[in-house]
Amino acid sequence: MLRLKQNILGTAAFAVLAVAFGCSGPANSDRPTDTTSQPAKATSTADRSDAGKILDKWPNRPVLAARQMMAQYGEPQEVTSEKLVWHNEGPYKRIVVTKLEIPHDFPKPHMDYLAHTIDYRAPADKASALVDFDGSVIVDRTAGEMTARCDLEGHNILTLNLAHDIVTGKTDAAQARKSFGEYVVQDALGNYPKYVTALQFQPMASPADPGSPIIPGSPKRAVDGAVGTSGTDNADGEVLGFVGAVDENEILAAAEVAKKKVGSEVKDYATMLHKAHGQHLADTMKLGQKIGVSPVETADVDKLRVKGAGNLASLISLDDDKFERGYLDAMVKGHTEVIEMIDNQLLKTAKNPELQAHLKATRDAVTMHLEQAKKLQSDSQR
Repeated sequence: MLRLKQNILGTAAFAVLAVAFGCSGPANSDRPTDTTSQPAKATSTADRSDAGKILDKWPNRPVLAARQMMAQYGEPQEVTSEKLVWHNEGPYKRIVVTKLEIPHDFPKPHMDYLAHTIDYRAPADKASALVDFDGSVIVDRTAGEMTARCDLEGHNILTLNLAHDIVTGKTDAAQARKSFGEYVVQDALGNYPKYVTALQFQPMASPADPGSPIIPGSPKRAVDGAVGTSGTDNADGEVLGFVGAVDENEILAAAEVAKKKVGSEVKDYATMLHKAHGQHLADTMKLGQKIGVSPVETADVDKLRVKGAGNLASLISLDDDKFERGYLDAMVKGHTEVIEMIDNQLLKTAKNPELQAHLKATRDAVTMHLEQAKKLQSDSQR
């Protein structure tokens, strides 16, 4: 009889605490679950022992969230000292548990360390309302993502559902805040509101919004990279894209030289290249406007940018002396390759006479830059 009374009192005490603090537990055998969004366990790229070793050094609350997510979705695909990450589990694009706990007082004081991200395009005119609703709603319009960050998966589901209601005009920020608190209390009472147990909408397909260029003469992104085969304008647009990519690769490299302790002649050379290619980039965009052709970012143009990034990345970690030598070697090699590209590809592809003249002038300037780089390279080897 005494044990029964203690159990009854303990249960009642928990119910009071649940209502008072608005706590909501993870899914369990009594909680209804959305079977349509339950994922198969993902093949893990992280070793279980790696996650375990990391969690041994984490605070208890993030550890609890991590264990809950591992029980629900399997081992994380990414494990670092600061976070665990799952990709494409259930309806979520990404789930992240962090070691860092961020204080958050809505709807009651707690810590944020668990985030659920979905594919979603939130209109710009709804951004303010979403922030007013919950400061832990994170919208990435460019990537087409919406993230809810809290301490419990159920609360993140609730946040995403109410955020969707705001976007669709079903509710406003003030009412959503009120509803959030009411749903949390109902969940703590064991009523399992559907807004807490499962998303009430489908994440969007292809929600990314890359925006639009605003700089006059800026390139446009090719559709499926398929440019250069359907007309003169498209072919000339790709040529302009290549020229712009060369300029921007040179500008990025010159900017890194300015951060290093290199010889004054090399620094002056890089400064000259920065200004010359910056002006040439502006001239190229103006030419495109004049002849009515926009530079086009095709897959091949992007490969040139990627190549430039890789070459520069290999230099940045070098000490100043090795960086200087590596930079000069890269300038000799790079300018030689640009001349070959102009001769063997761009001049043969370009159709517009003014663009052809621009390429010939570009070749002359690049040749001059190459000779200067060769001289500096030779001087540095003495």
